[in-house]
Amino acid sequence: MKIYIVVILLAFANLMASARIVVDKIDPPHWWVGMNDSSLQLQIYGKDIKSADVVVDVDGVKIDSVARLDGSDDYLFLYLNIADDVKPGDIPVVFKKDKKQLKINYNLRSRAAELKGAQGFSAADVMYMIMPDRFADANPQNNKVDSMKFPVGANRQNLNVRHGGDIEGIMNHIDYIDSLGVTVVWVNPVLENDMPGGSYHGYATTDYYKVDPRLGTNEDYAAMIDALHRRGIKTVMDMIFNHCGSEHVWFKNRPSSDWFNFPDGYVQTNYRLSTVTDPYASDYDKRLTVDGWFVEEMPDLNQNNPHLMKYLIQNSIWWIEEVGIDGIRMDTYPYADANQMGRWIKSVKAEYPDFNIVGECWFAEPAGEAYWQAMSKLSINGENTHLPAIMDFPLMVKSRDMAPYKEQTDPWNGLNKIYDHLALDYIYPDPLQLLRFLDNHDTERFILEEPETLAQWKQAIALILTVPGIPQIYYGTELLMSGDRRPGDGNVRRDMPGGFPGDTLNAFTRHGRTDKQNEAFDFMSKILHWRKNSKAIAEGKMLHFMPTNGLYLYRRMTGDDQVIVVLNGIDKENEVDMSRYKEIVTPGEKFVDVLTGETIELISTDTNIRRFSPRQIMILQKL
Repeated sequence: MKIYIVVILLAFANLMASARIVVDKIDPPHWWVGMNDSSLQLQIYGKDIKSADVVVDVDGVKIDSVARLDGSDDYLFLYLNIADDVKPGDIPVVFKKDKKQLKINYNLRSRAAELKGAQGFSAADVMYMIMPDRFADANPQNNKVDSMKFPVGANRQNLNVRHGGDIEGIMNHIDYIDSLGVTVVWVNPVLENDMPGGSYHGYATTDYYKVDPRLGTNEDYAAMIDALHRRGIKTVMDMIFNHCGSEHVWFKNRPSSDWFNFPDGYVQTNYRLSTVTDPYASDYDKRLTVDGWFVEEMPDLNQNNPHLMKYLIQNSIWWIEEVGIDGIRMDTYPYADANQMGRWIKSVKAEYPDFNIVGECWFAEPAGEAYWQAMSKLSINGENTHLPAIMDFPLMVKSRDMAPYKEQTDPWNGLNKIYDHLALDYIYPDPLQLLRFLDNHDTERFILEEPETLAQWKQAIALILTVPGIPQIYYGTELLMSGDRRPGDGNVRRDMPGGFPGDTLNAFTRHGRTDKQNEAFDFMSKILHWRKNSKAIAEGKMLHFMPTNGLYLYRRMTGDDQVIVVLNGIDKENEVDMSRYKEIVTPGEKFVDVLTGETIELISTDTNIRRFSPRQIMILQKL
């Protein structure tokens, strides 16, 4: 008899527990009053929450709709409308179900009196790209988090797993970043990647509102951005809307049947972005490009699901408002739905007009890139992507012919390829909004091994920092960091020397660098610091001369501000007749050489002949 009573009591206890209303998580975790868009979506997650009724009884806050999707019973999407005159504070949200009731206070905050971020970035800036796991480890205690799925901590002996770098490590070296002279820091993804393999690169998001604990906390991220802002350095956040990590709760417990593309199982993308604009492409190929998964561990999100897209739009706005980021670099941009991504951009820009966004559009030729820039001349049926800035991958490829290791029958052929590439800038609506770079975390390093002489390396750096566009420098480039991808991506994502416990060399200091590294750092830093005050470089038009005599000469000019860059593309002394350059240089006209400080006449009043030393570089500011 006692056994039956116990069984009945246990059954009753289980019934009561199941009737209890559970809310485990609400995204976004808080919001602000006075936003441009009065509509707020709350994604509410908890056991069987879908069947609950919701009541909000606050003046100025009304429920627009409640969405109960066809997926898991553990999601409920609540849409609120928040009037302009609503005061900051807690909003009681009441959930009712089977005579049970749960009240949760959702916090609405006041916006800062002065916006701390959202400054945007432009061709006046230079972006420094950091992979946080490989930059510096200031807190070894967070290298292994027992509650996460990756069973081990950092292992620096393996190039393709976590090494332990963190946000605090970046903060500890802001002096170094500032001394280099960059004005924007692009940090690779910092959000939680709770994946069995560790996902050190950060591109398999498992929580869109939480910094990965192995990198730090949301508060650490905000503190880093504030510290950079105090130095006049802006921050770009790396985001990924095309896919998430396969350990995200969305994938384990799906909100709807159409939350993911190819929801029945892994179908890999064909990686052929040409299908998106190809006038002859089949629907099959197009769909495989955009809807196929990048890899099995990164299921492809369906941006055409309106609830998902609203979530992603709000997520961007939340991070801008919460921590003060100034821009976004959007990963794998053309692999997501173009129309919905355009809607995302318009929504962000409506809240923050000065904000800037650059999309990773990886094409081999400029026409492929140009289609994706806002107001493109190559748009199909008048479509507008609304994407302000794009990454110039074709320039990255062509710059390899300027690299020191490149064997060339024509020693200045690299400069000719750059000339031909820049000559195609007419296809872009705004060439100043091209992110120009020599390498990044997904490519081979610009140099595969440290060169004997820096002559060619310096020419590539001088060029990338003075042609139209937004230069991007990959961390370690200033220290001649080298490597190819044959041993794996980790070989182009090596640790910064001196950033990790036990390092015997500290390249963050002058005495910890080799003479050649200091030469490289000083060269880049000199141009970067000068560049901050150059209106001609920031916004000037370009005029260039074909390098038919081994010499590449171009002018950047706006108003009275004029800069002339001269690159001798051959490894020997070059005697050049300067007559052709009288189109822009008057004989006897004086310039100061930014690199040497000397005052010179580029064309003498006595002779048209000028001798240039091997691989000479001149950056000339008109006096």
